[in-house]
Amino acid sequence: MTEKIESNIGIQNQYRNRELSWLQFNARVLQEAEDTSVPLIEKLRFIGIFSNNLDEFFKVRYATLKRIVEAGKGGRSFLGGVSAKELMVEITKTVINQQKNSLRILREINKELEKENIFIIDETQVTEAQGEFISDYFIEKVSPAMVTIMIGELEKFPSLKDSAAYLAVKMVMSKEDDTFETKNNYALIEIPRSIDRFVVLPSEGDKQFIIILDDLIRYCLHNLFNIFKYTSISAHMIKITRDAELDIDSDLSRSFIEKISKSVKERSSGDPVRFVYDKNIDDETLQFLLNKMEIDTTDSLIPGGRYHNRRDYMKFPSLGRPDLQYESKVPVAISGLSLQGSLFDKIAQKDYLLHAPYQTFSYIVKFLREAALDPKVKSIKITIYRLAKVSHIASSLINAAKNGKEVTVQIELQARFDEEANISYAEQMQSEGVNLIFGVSGLKVHCKTCVVERMEGNKIRRYALVSTGNFNESAARVYTDYTLFTSNQKICKEINKVFDFFEVNYKIKKYNHLIVSPHYTRNVLYGLIDTEIENKRNGISSGIRLKLNSLSDFKVIDKLYEASRAGVEVKLIVRGICCLIPGVEGMSENIEIISVVDKFLEHPRLYIFQNAGKHKVYISSADFMGRNLDNRVEIACPIYDSEIKQEVLESFEIGWNDNVKARVISNHNDNAYRKSEGPKIRSQFMMYDYYLNKIQAK
Repeated sequence: MTEKIESNIGIQNQYRNRELSWLQFNARVLQEAEDTSVPLIEKLRFIGIFSNNLDEFFKVRYATLKRIVEAGKGGRSFLGGVSAKELMVEITKTVINQQKNSLRILREINKELEKENIFIIDETQVTEAQGEFISDYFIEKVSPAMVTIMIGELEKFPSLKDSAAYLAVKMVMSKEDDTFETKNNYALIEIPRSIDRFVVLPSEGDKQFIIILDDLIRYCLHNLFNIFKYTSISAHMIKITRDAELDIDSDLSRSFIEKISKSVKERSSGDPVRFVYDKNIDDETLQFLLNKMEIDTTDSLIPGGRYHNRRDYMKFPSLGRPDLQYESKVPVAISGLSLQGSLFDKIAQKDYLLHAPYQTFSYIVKFLREAALDPKVKSIKITIYRLAKVSHIASSLINAAKNGKEVTVQIELQARFDEEANISYAEQMQSEGVNLIFGVSGLKVHCKTCVVERMEGNKIRRYALVSTGNFNESAARVYTDYTLFTSNQKICKEINKVFDFFEVNYKIKKYNHLIVSPHYTRNVLYGLIDTEIENKRNGISSGIRLKLNSLSDFKVIDKLYEASRAGVEVKLIVRGICCLIPGVEGMSENIEIISVVDKFLEHPRLYIFQNAGKHKVYISSADFMGRNLDNRVEIACPIYDSEIKQEVLESFEIGWNDNVKARVISNHNDNAYRKSEGPKIRSQFMMYDYYLNKIQAK
């Protein structure tokens, strides 16, 4: 099923609104939960991804709109012709419809689970034997971790944690109970995050049973409140989402780590931007909560289902049912590059490209492990944006510092929602002698690169990594990304210049090979597009192919429209936000756009320019958004090796030819699946086979 986002403000002039485009992307994620080709347990996990995405959207994008409204501004120029107030109303309406759709899909999935003898039961369906298990589980594990607050007669309402789920409990008091003055009394139960949301109950024959933690607590409400006398008790879920923007103080006596740490802690008390509640909650309880929390009309009120924080479905238990999950495939090796022996010796001879998760991330860990131990290596410089919770990257860098290498880490402490983890690793590395750089004033460092200096003979030779994604083992299992291993000294020298810029950022470096934001990317891109326009006008082969996460910069979009009007064929694979409207006569009739949403999260950025048959190919960390072009340090790296260039071109074509998971981005706004005659091409599955065949061919 496709979902069309009806809107009077979705398209303003020649651009689609960014926020509504993002909601359309999240609708594509929700489509995966309904797609018959997706295994059943994976469908539940897509429900979780959809919900998690929505939480982050409200924390960041909706919160920004709210700030604009509260500042008394319209925001039309910033939002492409739409006022922030109008947009907030439109977003709320769209999200309510999407939430209804997600609940319908979830009900259908639950019916399918029952056909597989998997039953998600609530507190009213518990058998006597299950009740004994639940009571013991509650006493031993749940009750000690719970926070319960009696709010009925509190003068000051407690501050609810951002995105935590709460049960709002209403007790209708018995006349015999004189504990409280009022007839109704209220409590809040915070659902413990330290306990799995899905509790697997003992099986009965071939039937498997799960109870959601919320219902397990509902089942045990009397155990919790048995000191009171009441005639009835009920519990309904609520959740508040807060503004996640960091407000960093200007106290000069504090270190940057201290400032970020303080700001992250204060995020939990940020202004509310969304209040989600069980639509079956009684009006009296709902109004009591809204009054106590002082939630006003600028906050998005979303009536939801019985359960919130459906992001927890991302961790739905496997239940020993591999038949209901995606087949687990072992990442393959890079053709011609063994993990045995020295990587440096191999990379000295030629460049190699890693395409995760089809190929193993172990090469990156091996690269840093070898650098940490190799006596010829004198220094390691690396940028870090998001690290895994247990990071072999960080441990390798610490290992290198202990071995006397000069290790410099540019770590981005403002990587949204990963600040705490990055702060923790920063403090750990700093204590082990790693030299830390905390970015450039006014710029976020988003590029992913590493350069190693190695003494070979009487001179230094450099080796480098340039990646489209984070140096993160966990992400590399689910995000598709490219990483180039190179000893091309011209490229390595320019990567070193980027690190020089981090330390002395009043000097603007010049680059002949890399495209570096914020100083050069925009103009270089314009020049590359202009070349294609000129070639087309001169009858020379031309074309632009781009793979991006997001495309929202109006000036770049205008340039692509100019290319289309000149007759240049433009093919775009855009996973998420896309403000460009393709297929409009006289504006964009030569532009086609698809979006692929499947098992893995599509994350690479590729820029491919036909260049009269001598393709210019770049891998990059930068999307075509204003922030990436003007407010971040980004790198786009050219691919010079002819074999790798061909590999990238072929992988783009595999993605472009997808007719199973590709949706057509059009002005119809309906997320329609691309349909074509001929064999089915599911690009992510075909990509794995592509690399497997490379290994087998060797």
